[in-house]
Amino acid sequence: MKNISQSPITALSGVGNTRAQSYARMGIHTVYDLVMHFPRAYENRGDVRLLSDTAEGMNSSIILTVSTECKKSLIRGRGRRMTLLKFRAFDDSGSCEITYFNQEYLSSTFHIGSTFRFYGKVEKKGNRYFMSSPEYEAYTESVPLPPLCPVYPLTAGVSNKMITSHIAQVLDGAVNSIPDHLPEDVRSQNRLCSLSYALTQIHRPESFEALGRAKRRLAFDEFFRFALGLGTVGRTVRHEGAPVCRISDSEMQKFYSLLPYHLTGAQERAIREIRSDMARSTSMNRILVGDVGCGKTVCAAAAIFVAVRAGRQAALMAPTGILANQHAADLIPMFEALGIRGALLTGATPAAQKRKIYEALLSSDPSKRLDFVVGTQALLSEGVGFAAPGLIITDEQHRFGVNQRAKLSEKNHDSHLLVMSATPIPRSLALVLYGDLDISRIDEMPPGRQRVDTFVVDESYRPRLEAFIRKNVDAGGQVYVVCPAVEEKTQLELEREEDMAQGLIPMTANFDFYDSVVRDEEKKSIPEMRAAVQFAGELSERLDGYRVAFVHGKMKNSEKDAVMRDFIDGKIQVLVSTTVIEVGVNVPNACLMIVENAERFGLSQLHQLRGRVGRGHRKSYCVLVSALPPSAKKSTAYARLDAMKNTYDGYKIAEQDLALRGPGDFLAPASSGAGGIRQSGGFDLKMAEGWQDSSLMESAFAAAKDILHKDADLSAHPELREIVYRNFEDMGNIMN
Repeated sequence: MKNISQSPITALSGVGNTRAQSYARMGIHTVYDLVMHFPRAYENRGDVRLLSDTAEGMNSSIILTVSTECKKSLIRGRGRRMTLLKFRAFDDSGSCEITYFNQEYLSSTFHIGSTFRFYGKVEKKGNRYFMSSPEYEAYTESVPLPPLCPVYPLTAGVSNKMITSHIAQVLDGAVNSIPDHLPEDVRSQNRLCSLSYALTQIHRPESFEALGRAKRRLAFDEFFRFALGLGTVGRTVRHEGAPVCRISDSEMQKFYSLLPYHLTGAQERAIREIRSDMARSTSMNRILVGDVGCGKTVCAAAAIFVAVRAGRQAALMAPTGILANQHAADLIPMFEALGIRGALLTGATPAAQKRKIYEALLSSDPSKRLDFVVGTQALLSEGVGFAAPGLIITDEQHRFGVNQRAKLSEKNHDSHLLVMSATPIPRSLALVLYGDLDISRIDEMPPGRQRVDTFVVDESYRPRLEAFIRKNVDAGGQVYVVCPAVEEKTQLELEREEDMAQGLIPMTANFDFYDSVVRDEEKKSIPEMRAAVQFAGELSERLDGYRVAFVHGKMKNSEKDAVMRDFIDGKIQVLVSTTVIEVGVNVPNACLMIVENAERFGLSQLHQLRGRVGRGHRKSYCVLVSALPPSAKKSTAYARLDAMKNTYDGYKIAEQDLALRGPGDFLAPASSGAGGIRQSGGFDLKMAEGWQDSSLMESAFAAAKDILHKDADLSAHPELREIVYRNFEDMGNIMN
């Protein structure tokens, strides 16, 4: 099959227009799309057991020899007629009755004396065993069967058997024609298998080791393409001719005199670095990273002061209206004392007021001009412009896409850029993700910042926990309750839990070290996942007389903002939420954070949530509720909870999180529930998510950096350029 990357899915035998439409619903339009549609899990058919060793209700793999002829019978009922095939097969521990429905053609398959590997649920009644419609494969000792069989994400009209058959056509006839876009020297230096081998083994693994090699190669590819995308799309450009914003130390003292507290050494260092950058004609490209509550906002305020005193304007963009209002409430009154004029611009700003802000930002008269503006994506609106642009600040910058940051930069051409993130990340990961930015780390907390006592409890503590909620609210405090889901489980979540219960090996397992048999404790007692909407209703009933509300990311922005304002104003006492409250919101009266299903969150995300309380004078607590069974005490999830109890330094937590979860989870989109840090455009990490070896990511980024050093726009690598273009939705606008 020639030019397989461009061949439509209908080029495969057995795929007509109807099946092509079903595949299209999965985003599969070409043969290349199909072969890049990876399994979500694997059936571990290599874990062969005797009939007597199988667990009831669990899928098992058994090698049995047929001992009786197939008996065919008809069953009638309710106007339907079914054909029933029944025969017996045995191993050294017993005999099993096997039944198939409406599959008459199998009567010529199972001959007396023939041996098969069966896979399915074994039921036991007394001393007798039964299997209904198990999967089967002819077994010969001299020809070993594959131990792992893929289970694919599916949709209506596409079965696992169908997709396996269609992928087999590609693997058997055309996999070697798929171009390997990874340069040969990169593949050799990093000891990576070929793409054809990786694709063959990911779909038809010969062993755990072969699957591990395939996954490593494909994960490297994703990191590599992601790095190329960041290097060509997501990287900020340093411009010459930026406004020189240089002010004297004595002038800077006027800003410091406004502060009712002394800055920490880390804050002073960050401000020095910012002032040094802004005093040059080359545009500042700096990221300010620091823990929740470390005082990044005052550093941003110092940058605004420097820009304005140098005769320029500044813009601060926040991801939510609540956070923008919070920044405006802090900054506008403070700067008014120095005659510096600021305004708030959000989607909720009345039209007449918006027009006044637009005019004031563009005014050529410095006495009438707005010096700075705080806002949301409303700052990207058509009418927004700046008479004397000088500084752009984006808060929680990972919440903004490449195109959004680019739009704000266009309005402030050649301005200095400062981005802020309250997600402490390991130094190695920061250098990879923000290699185009100078990094300022605030690694010191202001004096007096209280420690939030942290506890891990199970469901047996529920009555005491609800009594603790009442105690804190009765004392005048407020409570967050965070759930991992918005509503009851999605079909995908149900499928994942069923996979684990049935002993399927998830694709995200680290196959370099994974046991050949899925451990029994991983299949047991999968905790129910709390959903914010339903749990808020339950709490409202149990906490009768207390004001309970919920907020989640699927609500309209206006609805979310209204709920959050009521919580800030004290009209809501208990707020049930998803992680939408993770970033930015400052409610000094909140003193208790309860995280349901805490085992489902990453360490950094739990640390972010804990940072929502303890911001006022009240003694504050964080309670992590987990339904993990005692058998899971050696699991990674339990290790995260244990680390949260004993660690309060955000950077140490981030290092542990990287070691436990791997870099893929850090890069995953926030919507995945992984608590991702940064992702550009529409890039989707499949293999890299959950990858635990950070050295693979670092090697991939180093290889990409080396290529971009020699070929900045990938013009000498058109095929790589095309792949990056497909994965990063904003690339066309920026590169062209």
